[in-house]
Amino acid sequence: MSTNVLIVGCGDLGQALATRLDPARYQVHGLRRSPQALPGLAVIKADVTQPATLNVLQPLRPEILVYCVAADAQTDASYKAHYVDGLRHVLDALDTKCLKHVFFVSSTRVYGQTGDDLLDEAVSAIAADFGGERLLEAEALLKPLACGTTVLRLSGIYGPGRTRMLRLAQQPDNWPAEHHWSNRIHRDDAAAFMAYLIEQAVSAKPIDDCYIVTDDAPVSQIEVLNWIAAEMGVAHLAATMPVTGGKRLSNRRLRATGFQLAYPDYRAGYGHLIRSGA
Repeated sequence: MSTNVLIVGCGDLGQALATRLDPARYQVHGLRRSPQALPGLAVIKADVTQPATLNVLQPLRPEILVYCVAADAQTDASYKAHYVDGLRHVLDALDTKCLKHVFFVSSTRVYGQTGDDLLDEAVSAIAADFGGERLLEAEALLKPLACGTTVLRLSGIYGPGRTRMLRLAQQPDNWPAEHHWSNRIHRDDAAAFMAYLIEQAVSAKPIDDCYIVTDDAPVSQIEVLNWIAAEMGVAHLAATMPVTGGKRLSNRRLRATGFQLAYPDYRAGYGHLIRSGA
């Protein structure tokens, strides 16, 4: 018997996840505002910010819920509408007694701390802006649920169609003047890890309630830009300076699951993008 999975928010990441779920084992529905057909899943047109549109979810009895929407603006109102109210609306529309596990895609933005210390899931998240605060508020909505729940705090996503750093590397005059720590995860690794955890949940294997989803190499942004520029033949090299901001994140808990990253650092990920002509 196939497992019923509902992916709420079928943008780039949600679609990448759907393609990694075996159709012979999973019946996948994807909720999105656009009715555009997508390969590998049944599309449900609805808007998490408009609870009346979510009535279409009532006949569904998903066992796995993946909530991975994105705010449509960098404002407090948009974050509240999409992450906090949106998740609440979806949970209200579903028969949560059928749920075996809920995955909420959050962000490492919840860690407002700065410094050289390596942060992991045991460190309390201290939000420094409205985005982090709203994400923590949404994460808290999972606590009363009777089923298993997991928060996935993703660092900066890059990959196909997410090539800001490649473009910036070609514009040395626009490089940041200060050196900050940066953390990233390739979209394909993020989607593959989500699929891996879904498999663990369906197999009734233990899953932690929170994972920092990032690669093996927190690194200064200027180091990444220097490396990309050299790989792309851009004649520029910024001087190395002390790192003065940002944070360093650990993926030890992710690694402890046995999951293998395809792109364990920026060289592997951006190198593949450069070679593929992204």
